[in-house]
Amino acid sequence: MGPEGVPVHHDECLLLGLHRQPVSPITDRWPTFDRHEAFEFVSVTWITYSEHGRYKAVWIDPKHSRTNTSLEDGSMPRNRMFNLQRRERLMEELRRHGAVRVNELASTLGVSELTVRRDITALAEENLLTKVHGGATLPTQLGPEPRRQRPAPTRFTVGMVVPSLDYYWPSIVTGARNAAASLGVHIQLRGSSYDPEEDRRQITRLIESQQVQGLLLAPSLEGDGVDEMIGWIGNLPVPTILVERQTPRWTPTLRQLEWVRSDHSLGLEMAVRHLHQHGHRRIGLVLSKGSPTSAHLAHGWALACADLGLPDDMVIREAVALDAPGHREIIDGILRRCRRSRTTALIVHGDPDAMSIAQYCAEQAVSIPDDLALVSYDDEVAHLAEPALTAVRPPKSQVGRVAVELMVARLLEGRRRSSQRVLITPELVIRDSSTPRPSR
Repeated sequence: MGPEGVPVHHDECLLLGLHRQPVSPITDRWPTFDRHEAFEFVSVTWITYSEHGRYKAVWIDPKHSRTNTSLEDGSMPRNRMFNLQRRERLMEELRRHGAVRVNELASTLGVSELTVRRDITALAEENLLTKVHGGATLPTQLGPEPRRQRPAPTRFTVGMVVPSLDYYWPSIVTGARNAAASLGVHIQLRGSSYDPEEDRRQITRLIESQQVQGLLLAPSLEGDGVDEMIGWIGNLPVPTILVERQTPRWTPTLRQLEWVRSDHSLGLEMAVRHLHQHGHRRIGLVLSKGSPTSAHLAHGWALACADLGLPDDMVIREAVALDAPGHREIIDGILRRCRRSRTTALIVHGDPDAMSIAQYCAEQAVSIPDDLALVSYDDEVAHLAEPALTAVRPPKSQVGRVAVELMVARLLEGRRRSSQRVLITPELVIRDSSTPRPSR
């Protein structure tokens, strides 16, 4: 029972320990009650959710109150949220990253993936987001203007084949779609699951449809069949631009293949130099197995270490995300190696692996950043870790946007336009995991 014996539903409200925060960013109404103070319930307006998992404020209509639950410390399990609150948090993540994943949101919010999918469906019906396989992206047209501009008339249809429709790639797709909307381009999106044969199938289907005038591709360029794949792509009957992929300097095609990608090598250098500026002289690198990004990161690592006179021998190529077999034993081995070599900082690719290391460190009383500084590479979900992880953020949205712009220029100018290969600089987002804590 709540104050004054008012029955309260455990999924709808928090009675005690409320903070003096605005109830709604829309109405800006303020609560007037304090901890343990009896108050009159009014209709639900809005709720907000702090980064520490605490409700800030909520107003409840007593007509909807049914059962009882109240927590004196002001906290509430994450699986007990209002639909409004949960969807507001979903939209916050979407605005921050440009895309969200169902499984990551379910874990973060403490609800089922089905619940997250229902939220995404409801928000999509209000045109607040666009549903994609495995998650959601920002809609092509957003903005507060009462009169929206009409989209440019369609001039071209471009096929886009990416290896994943959830992690990392939704932001690239969003950037491509935003550019496409303003340039009169319709994008036909396909996924291929990092499978070279599936790459070929999806590309072939787009070509055979005779509906696309160009292709944006992110094929698997690993293994023995790389040269054959590059030659096949280079001889397709429509212009092709690679996205987040890079061919060798010379390609055996009539026209040198174009590409646009993040400068991952520079991004890794930025992370090394950041740690060096904070006094770290022995730094380790944990690379993701099988990722096409790993080679670029290793290159940046070697350059930065050579430039700064740092040892470069602490390179570990292991998957340590929570779903990786034996990840705890591997992380334990990494930490023992850090202690032996007096390594004081790690750069980890990507976020799931870095978060797994951070979680294991917390269990073993290894303080981040005091005992071990941590920098992630990807910045998809690094801000959700405890502590929030400093991360290198590849310019994913810009990569998608520039790819579409290059394609439109190619289609308009034809073969007289020179091939272009574009590198875009990442951003270092500094958070709590790599900077010394202020002394008290």
